[in-house]
Amino acid sequence: DEFGDTFISVYALTGDGFDLAALRRHADGIARELRRLPDVKKIELIGVQEEKIYIEVSHAKLATLGLNPLAIVDALRRQNAMTPAGFYETPSDRVRIRVSGDFDSVDSISELGIEAGGRLFRLGDIARVGRGFAEPPTPRMRVQGEDAIGIAIAMNKGGDVIELGERLHAETARLQRELPLGIDLHVVADQPQIVRQSMNLFMSSLAEAVLIVLAVSFLSLGMRTGAVVALSIPLVLAVTFLLMAVFGIDLQRISLGALVIALGLLVDDAIIAAEMMVVKMEQGWDRFRAATFAYTSTAFPMLTGTLITAIGFMPVGLAKSGAGEYTFSIFAVVSIALLVSWLVAVVFTPYLGYLVLDPEKLRRQAGRHGGDPYGTTFYRRVRAIIAWSLRHRWLVIGATAIAFAASLAVLALGVQKQFFPASSRPELLVDLWLPNGASLIATEAQAVRVERLLAEPQMTSSVKYYASYLGNGSPRFYLPLDQQLFNDNFAQFVITTHDIDAREDLKRRLERRFGDPDGEWSGLRTRVLRLENGPPIGFPVQFRVSGDDLDELRRAAGEVAAVMRANPHLQEVNFDWNEMSKVVRIDIDQDRARALGISSQELAGFLDSMLTGVNITQMREGDRLIDVVARATGDERARISALADINIHTSNGRYVPLAQLARIRYELEDGLIARRNRLPTVTVRADLRDGIQAPVVTAEIDPQLDALRARLPAGFRIEAGGATEESAKGENSIKAVMPL
Repeated sequence: DEFGDTFISVYALTGDGFDLAALRRHADGIARELRRLPDVKKIELIGVQEEKIYIEVSHAKLATLGLNPLAIVDALRRQNAMTPAGFYETPSDRVRIRVSGDFDSVDSISELGIEAGGRLFRLGDIARVGRGFAEPPTPRMRVQGEDAIGIAIAMNKGGDVIELGERLHAETARLQRELPLGIDLHVVADQPQIVRQSMNLFMSSLAEAVLIVLAVSFLSLGMRTGAVVALSIPLVLAVTFLLMAVFGIDLQRISLGALVIALGLLVDDAIIAAEMMVVKMEQGWDRFRAATFAYTSTAFPMLTGTLITAIGFMPVGLAKSGAGEYTFSIFAVVSIALLVSWLVAVVFTPYLGYLVLDPEKLRRQAGRHGGDPYGTTFYRRVRAIIAWSLRHRWLVIGATAIAFAASLAVLALGVQKQFFPASSRPELLVDLWLPNGASLIATEAQAVRVERLLAEPQMTSSVKYYASYLGNGSPRFYLPLDQQLFNDNFAQFVITTHDIDAREDLKRRLERRFGDPDGEWSGLRTRVLRLENGPPIGFPVQFRVSGDDLDELRRAAGEVAAVMRANPHLQEVNFDWNEMSKVVRIDIDQDRARALGISSQELAGFLDSMLTGVNITQMREGDRLIDVVARATGDERARISALADINIHTSNGRYVPLAQLARIRYELEDGLIARRNRLPTVTVRADLRDGIQAPVVTAEIDPQLDALRARLPAGFRIEAGGATEESAKGENSIKAVMPL
């Protein structure tokens, strides 16, 4: 699987009265059916819990019986070995020999005989053999408060997302009818629907823009001249779409936005050519001379202007950065559209003018003001303004310079800047972070609390549906998603709301509940965020503290956090790592251990097999392999206080309590040390309150950290990250191309 794959649709299978093993079997069948659809690249199951067969042995009981744990392991492996038994080669056939004895059920494992000390034990008499799911659990998925198996579908490159979405909806509707009663197939991410809505929004925006252009053209130019200009628009758009397909530019959010930007420019050249023909016909020229003059007099000046306009978008398109990858289609689409509009203006528009414009009528109109097309009241007033400006050129230049400087000042001081705004999609993300070292079971308990919160009446009015991912983040259903990797103390909710207003209302309600310092969520780190546009950033305001002394690094990061908490525009100030993890340290008496024939490696392996479990063999069930795992009983695994009493089997066959071999200490250690350029680095992060942009807040905080920077030891540094850093990368990549 590739990290960058984007899943266009995510479905989830839930079942009342069905466990995850049964859901997985049905999910496998659904995945097989969906893989047959054209343009399906791959399907990934989410939240699958692998089944295991556990053999739980009490080591105290083994010590009483004098039984070596390795005897159990050896017996299981020998009994279940897949060893070739040969074959008969006859004149007509090859007949293979199969020997029975491999495990096919939990009972067959329980009935296995274990020999030790001349006695034969039945495995089920000295151990508990049972089937269950992997412990500790692996990342899980829940939908609407129920355990679920997710089915994520990725599309082949070049596929039609809307067409594939229609096939998926039809196929999943059929599969739902074939599922047993009680099992439901839910949609939890639907990119085809989002694309369809975006396309509809663009088409409505495009239609509105075309109507506005047509209305202005007809009102200002007249019916016939306006018709010449209006007829050029569909031709320009059609050729633009064709060339976009030729150059592999898809219809997506950025390219559609570029078309909207270009729409107002598409008619400029056509208006120039049409008006030139109108002027010449008013001066008495015939259709043919007016049409050819429109080409010879305007073609190359218009081409120069078109190229200059297209080049104005070049820095955005050629920027070597993540932002440049997103915005390349702005340059490409605008350039294509403008060049096509020029070609249409110099070839098609004169031809249309030749067919549509009426020279006699235009000459009669010009006769009303002396036969001079520039003799109208409007033109005389414009000419007077231009003449006055030329006579007072220094005053005009000075006023223009002052206005330009004032606009730059307002831009710098009064306009907040951000390279990419938040997405307009209806999804809302809720991240939950427990203390470092927390188990997935504890994380699930907190996620269930959030589910109860979302079930409250004031929340349900905004929520359409939601899914939660325990132990990792959501699969990449949206390309710029800031994906979270596996972490037992993390959970993420993806909440789909009814619309943008519902999303914002739910965001405010959740932040108010989570942000109450005296409320029920005060011990849990939460984050409520919208989806991002552009390269994923994570927290918008970040400061990185780097240095090689961990104690000094923590102290400096704490001071940075204090400065950030004092800023009224920030909330949820936190560290990417700074917490200590609980550990049990076993200091072995090496001399005594060697005397008993026990090495540190053997002791570590024994404890690992007892607490975590060791894979002994596998049971074959259809086309699946189920691990057979040996481990200690639940009581021995659950009580840390019992660690000292664990009996260790020595090389001479005796059992020795661990307390006689080692001293047990309880400590804290760094569970995680993040590094950047090989230096330990703590990132202090925070979210913004609504109404302000990250670069503004970062610019406020950064000077306040100068005093701290001056006090730091040599080799330490504090630098800004987050949205400010990404915006700077995007802007610098654009500035690098500006000289072109």
